[in-house]
Amino acid sequence: MQAFLDYVVKALVDHQDQVRITPVERNATTVYELRLHPEDVGRVIGRQGVMIHALRSLVQAGGAKKGLRCAVEIVEEPPSV
Repeated sequence: MQAFLDYVVKALVDHQDQVRITPVERNATTVYELRLHPEDVGRVIGRQGVMIHALRSLVQAGGAKKGLRCAVEIVEEPPSV
């Protein structure tokens, strides 16, 4: 699932080298945390959240097919000063 998410997200963004996907286990669910360049966050979210909803649905369906519970979150890190 992580490889699929990596492939799709890198196809959407301009700064592919800054895409980080970290799987974290929470309450029997694998949460894939996306860390992106600040300019790319809007591209992954999409207009009115359409893109992120589609990604979440695909990851959830793919995980369910394998008997897993999966979710996707975008983690925004504070700007470094």
